[in-house]
Amino acid sequence: MPGHRFKIGIVGLQPGRSWAARAHIPALRALSETFEIVGVANTSKASGEAAAAAYGLPRAFADVAELIASPEVDIVTVTVKVPPHFEIVKAAIEAGKHVYCEWPLGNGLAEAEEMAALARTRGMLGVVGTQARVAPEIEYLKHLVADGFVGEVLSTTLVARGGAALGAAIIPDKKTYGYLLDRANGANLLTIPVGHTLAALRDVLGGLAEISAILATRRPTALAVDTGETLPTSSPDQVIVSGILERGVTVSIHYRGGTPRDGDGLFWEIHGTEGDIRVSGSSGHTQMVQLSLMGGRGEEKTFRPLEIPASYRVGWPQDVEPGNVARLYARMARDLRDGTRTAPSFEDAVAVHRVIAAIERAAESGSRIVLA
Repeated sequence: MPGHRFKIGIVGLQPGRSWAARAHIPALRALSETFEIVGVANTSKASGEAAAAAYGLPRAFADVAELIASPEVDIVTVTVKVPPHFEIVKAAIEAGKHVYCEWPLGNGLAEAEEMAALARTRGMLGVVGTQARVAPEIEYLKHLVADGFVGEVLSTTLVARGGAALGAAIIPDKKTYGYLLDRANGANLLTIPVGHTLAALRDVLGGLAEISAILATRRPTALAVDTGETLPTSSPDQVIVSGILERGVTVSIHYRGGTPRDGDGLFWEIHGTEGDIRVSGSSGHTQMVQLSLMGGRGEEKTFRPLEIPASYRVGWPQDVEPGNVARLYARMARDLRDGTRTAPSFEDAVAVHRVIAAIERAAESGSRIVLA
């Protein structure tokens, strides 16, 4: 299919502010020789028409069911809030569509496992948006570690912040961010930024073998700026994980809610027998922020910048969000054409959901959990 363009239907596109608007639209337009956006479906036809008009898209479908049923659509991109993921993804796969679903894949492990099993059974490609895994800095970090920059990895330490909407005392607006406050919705500090970062950490250092954890809700309420309401919160604003990776590497993670005081919201250090590498960013959303690498080895007494080779960035959108999403879509196209498995898959998503479920079990039981 060298000349074929994959036709995308986007579920959930709000002009100017949604993740699909910020990342997916510019990413797909940068890959216009490979992908064509045929239309959008939102919760109402009027909302879909407004989004289609704003971005010059050919069509607004009456609803999600019409988009999924359309013979024009090859791939259904799901960018809505987490609770409806399961229903939409399941319907799309059963209709014979490939799926790009944002992370978290499901509201909990069971949903993710069922979606992965359905995609496998139906022979459809399910791709999940853990795009930190394809960020240039993470890919180069993986290369540096594999190439022996730090020698044998002994330990890794990660301290990060969840940003303005996760685990914070104040949220910008109730409609967009209020659902993050209820842990039952499956979208919180643990599942979103920690999940994205775990997906990247597993790529660089390998999977987790044993976990101990604390999940705490130290801020029981949050103020919604737009309505002035004080809203109850059950989602954690402190996530503490300690454990051992499959290779024996010790790991320590502490995510805190809210924004950093000084704009430095990510400290991730990898310590080895020969050297150290430090990853920095403005928040713990490794999938969304500009990352930087510093390192030192041997007798060096300071950390020095580790420049990412230009080859990791050339040909992609320069902005972080559409750049990482474009890289992921390009892998998806390659997998569909060549039968490879280079894009983060539903199976990969299940592996991360299993770690999150183990963190939750460890926190609830107060005991160390051994992952199979």
